[in-house]
Amino acid sequence: MRIGRLRFFLTLPVLLVGAAFAADGAAASPLLPKECGGWQMAGTLRTSNDPVAADASNQALLKEYGFTDFASAAYTRDDGRKLTVKAARFADATGAYGAFTYYKMPQMITEEIGDQGASLNERVLFFRGNILVDAVFQKLSAMSAAELRELASLLPLPAGGNRNIPALAGYLPEKAQVNNSIKYVVGPVGLAKINAPLPAELVDFSVGTEVAEADYQTPGGEATLMVISYPTPQIAAKNLQRMDAARQPNAQSQSNSAPLMSIGPYFDRRTGPIVVVAAGPLSQSQAKSLLASVNYDATVTWNENTYLTKKDNVANLIVNVFVLCGIIGGLAIVAGIAFGGVRVLIRTLLPERVLRRREEMEFIALHLSDKNE
Repeated sequence: MRIGRLRFFLTLPVLLVGAAFAADGAAASPLLPKECGGWQMAGTLRTSNDPVAADASNQALLKEYGFTDFASAAYTRDDGRKLTVKAARFADATGAYGAFTYYKMPQMITEEIGDQGASLNERVLFFRGNILVDAVFQKLSAMSAAELRELASLLPLPAGGNRNIPALAGYLPEKAQVNNSIKYVVGPVGLAKINAPLPAELVDFSVGTEVAEADYQTPGGEATLMVISYPTPQIAAKNLQRMDAARQPNAQSQSNSAPLMSIGPYFDRRTGPIVVVAAGPLSQSQAKSLLASVNYDATVTWNENTYLTKKDNVANLIVNVFVLCGIIGGLAIVAGIAFGGVRVLIRTLLPERVLRRREEMEFIALHLSDKNE
């Protein structure tokens, strides 16, 4: 017992030092590669942990999305073309996706680069994992998209579930949706920047709320559909009551806080932990139809680790079934041979007793047909 404890205390510092070196190595890994797709980095890679270096006018928004660091570099090719790449890393893919929806412009064209991408002339915006990339070509070529796909494949990826893209925007219907109008926010700064129909006081981001919205073409004009995801249906129902109360005349927030912001007319409903809000030039029937297009679908994901053992292997079960059938068939054959062998042995050893039994079992024949003759 003492030897085991001694070994533990001797190996613990080694493990801690190894973990520290591994963390330093991960942190020291460059955000952008030195070369990719025939492009060579010109000069040094510029990095910063300050969101001001990435976007001074939206530094608060980047912090809200979980900004961690930024890198930028210039690339050149042998033919003289130039490429400028800026990359912002976030704590997880949620932040990268949210920043992508914010910077994506309505006139952009969807591109299959990274997890999602969009382009406008020489500018290409895409994200992969928790990294958002803004690339500007000096001159486009037929291989520009393929070159950026190679760049995306070289970006470091986060571990575990930090790569999962939020699914909330998937509840927004695609029919009549305005191109590139989806926005995803996780805080009051982003909500204010996308001109949402509800203020942050009503949405309540203090409980880990997520918001996604999109614009839709309606007979009366362009309307906004907003989905607000709360941790539980109970919290969603409570906030829906606050939203409905805010529409009442002279509505004020609870306790001693300031009155709620003035908001325009809107329609709302709840489906599970999601509150759906429709605002804009909508009639009551149009609003109900738009709200009814969003329905919460509860899904269960089985994430327990499975093991390929003899007990959990289905193929092993099938083999055992065949083995059992063979054993039962073999026992039946042995039993049949034993039963027949015993009868043969008895007839061989005791023939008289067997014959006498056969004579006792014979029928008595009257032979009536012989008498008539």
